[in-house]
Amino acid sequence: MYFSQNFKTMFLILLGLLFIVFSSHVPAQLIRLQDPVKVKKSVRLAGFAFILLGLLTSCIKQIDTGYVGVQSLFGKIQPVVLRSGLNVIDPLVDVKDVDVRTQNYTMSGVHDEGEKSGDDAIRVLTRDGLEVTIDLSVLYRVNAANAPKLIQMVGIEFKDKIIRPVTRTKIRDNAVYYDAVELYSTKRDEFQTRIFKGIDDEFNKRGLILENLLVRNISLPQAVKLTIESKINAEQDAQKMQFVLQKEKQEAERKRVEAQGIADYQRIISEGLTDKQLRYEQIKAYKEIASSPNAKVIIMPDKGNNVILDTK
Repeated sequence: MYFSQNFKTMFLILLGLLFIVFSSHVPAQLIRLQDPVKVKKSVRLAGFAFILLGLLTSCIKQIDTGYVGVQSLFGKIQPVVLRSGLNVIDPLVDVKDVDVRTQNYTMSGVHDEGEKSGDDAIRVLTRDGLEVTIDLSVLYRVNAANAPKLIQMVGIEFKDKIIRPVTRTKIRDNAVYYDAVELYSTKRDEFQTRIFKGIDDEFNKRGLILENLLVRNISLPQAVKLTIESKINAEQDAQKMQFVLQKEKQEAERKRVEAQGIADYQRIISEGLTDKQLRYEQIKAYKEIASSPNAKVIIMPDKGNNVILDTK
């Protein structure tokens, strides 16, 4: 019988066999009872009870929350999946617990941040022949109904066999359709959507569900970074100069309107004033000066002659 699935079951059966063997070879003087046959029979019954308990234990399998059980009978994967809780199974079946919760597989250039230690970032060539470094996180889970299919086709170590190679291959295959600057800026979302679809199709074929794909960072070559920074600085300078020119134009327009207003005012005044009115305004001004308590000298032109008034 195949008991590697449950150590407790093996222990109980072996213990029962030991009891049975011991019951057949117990010396009567060690029992120190008047009826050693009866004692041997009791020990033998206890042994059979342990064996029966072991067999019953092997027929019950507990699956923890967040897991499913995949059954294997003599190396053949069974299609029926064991759900969380207590399950009655064939005692000859070997059960593998498969995690069906959301899992994260990160490939990053930062040391000890990803699944692999060291620099595990994905390096790809873009359409313009530049090498771009991408940090990526894959959120996925096992499709519970297809867990037997996954174990049969791939095995329990599907991370290194499916998650990692499929993801890196799809990213490299799709990066060639974009320029480096496009991946970094304008078409980053489009690129992420495109690789998501490709990876999701591959995962579904093998019993995996892709929940999300996070492009965490895209690093450009240093020369491209400097070019982008120079371009951004030039654009900022151009916008600043455009603002200054616009401000100068507005100021010039303000001065032109102001000068036009002054000219219009002077034209209106020159057209509306007469000599008599100017004379009248002059006399009014002199009267106001004369009413001042301060000493003053007033020169009043009178028919070509100046009249000097000294007031104190």
